[in-house]
Amino acid sequence: MSDEREAPNDTAVGVGNSVSGGAFHAPVVQAGAVNGGVHTYYAQPPNSSALPPVSEWPQLDTADPIALGVRRTRRLPGESPLPPYVPRDCDRELADQVREAAWEGGLVVVTGAPLSGRTRTAWAALVTSMAGTTRVFAPPPGTDLRGLPAVLRGRGEEHCVLWLDDLEGHLGKRGLTPSVLADLVRLRVPVLATMGDEAYDARRFGVRGRAGVLGAAEPVELAREWSERELRRLEALDEDARLLGAVLGRGVHTVPEYLAVGPELLEEWRRARRPNAHPRGHLLVRVAIDFARCGLVEVSREALRTAQSLYPQELATARAEPFDDGLGWASHIRHGVTGLLAPGGRQDTWAVFGSLVADVGGRPEGPPVPLGMWSLALDAAPEEAERWTVRWNAHLTLVPLADSDPEVSVVLGRINAALGDIETAAFWFRKAADAGHIGATALLGELLVLLDAEAEAIPYLETAAEAGIVQAQYNLGKVLAARAQRWMARAAGHGHPAATEALPPLRKVTDTPPDTVKE
Repeated sequence: MSDEREAPNDTAVGVGNSVSGGAFHAPVVQAGAVNGGVHTYYAQPPNSSALPPVSEWPQLDTADPIALGVRRTRRLPGESPLPPYVPRDCDRELADQVREAAWEGGLVVVTGAPLSGRTRTAWAALVTSMAGTTRVFAPPPGTDLRGLPAVLRGRGEEHCVLWLDDLEGHLGKRGLTPSVLADLVRLRVPVLATMGDEAYDARRFGVRGRAGVLGAAEPVELAREWSERELRRLEALDEDARLLGAVLGRGVHTVPEYLAVGPELLEEWRRARRPNAHPRGHLLVRVAIDFARCGLVEVSREALRTAQSLYPQELATARAEPFDDGLGWASHIRHGVTGLLAPGGRQDTWAVFGSLVADVGGRPEGPPVPLGMWSLALDAAPEEAERWTVRWNAHLTLVPLADSDPEVSVVLGRINAALGDIETAAFWFRKAADAGHIGATALLGELLVLLDAEAEAIPYLETAAEAGIVQAQYNLGKVLAARAQRWMARAAGHGHPAATEALPPLRKVTDTPPDTVKE
């Protein structure tokens, strides 16, 4: 009798590549090439003693790691199904165990916290330690494994491995028992398994659990937090956008958390836009994403509320859900890791999960940041460094669009003017003014006055004044009054009485502090 508690008999069985919580729930028997090596596997229902022959097991070099339990990551068009593997500190120890088990048989177990990357690490050890022609059997949880040794005795010269992701689903009287494991050792068939820390401890050391097959292996423990060496290896693989995103955008989260949770959050956020779901929560996350695309990672509650007006269509749908309800939904913790929004480092601020920003901004069909968001982000930035980050991102994003839309040039002009870069602001206002943007014409006239280029400013101010821009009319009057004052002063200096009388009211106008360009 097995030392482990019996696995449940009602394990759900599906057909295809179904992955949930890191476990492969589709029956596995044979591989058919799909999309350049991604395979779909089929097998007998669990609790059946009719196991597929070894010849129908997929070979290691054509097997699909995602189908076998490796969590998919966010993926943009043209990217590989998985990013490059980042070597972990335990790789050498694990590879040694796998090679030994491949030679002598035996159980190798990788343990770790949820989303620690244990399945990807185990898979990397398998593909680097065993031949690509190795046959892989990955049965769904609850499969009756008692007949497996008999199947393997007829394998001929085939090298084989039993892959048991989330080992707890394969323990019990009909699963991997000590007697089945002993037979596999005699047949020199390795068993590579993964197991969560809590599940391992409960079955290895718990009151009701006894060692059983777990006592036959020294587990390889995968730490949740990455070491400095591991992080340096991650940074060295910055050619992959997903890994670079993990370097820059994971925040307080681990690399596997960033890579694995992102797709789940993205899908939930997309579906929340429906009127009967969480349209307000969807909108608030969209607002936070666009603030982050501008360069403002943390935003206040008030900034989230204010920026909603930039999305009139979404706001119309979102009105059915109160603001606080939407924020509560968006910040609810998922997968024990994070919400779509999480509290920021400053009081009453919110930060969006980093991979959502990369997903939305990196897709060709991703919606653009509303033009008005750039000025809002600049206003909401609490520190000068963040304001300059907004300017930098605005230039990267908007400069390629400026030739086709003068409003874009106006936004760039306002951002530079707000940061005191008057010459750059004048460049962008001039570009928009030359394209016929009357507001930019008025703003350019103001800046030229500040740059002591009054003669150049007058034609722009006159054009804007004649178009009815009141501020331009006032600024033009001041410029002309200053000119008049200079000539009146010359005449008064030569004793002209009328000029002397006209100087005081002119000085009253010209001594008024100059207006500056409004943000």
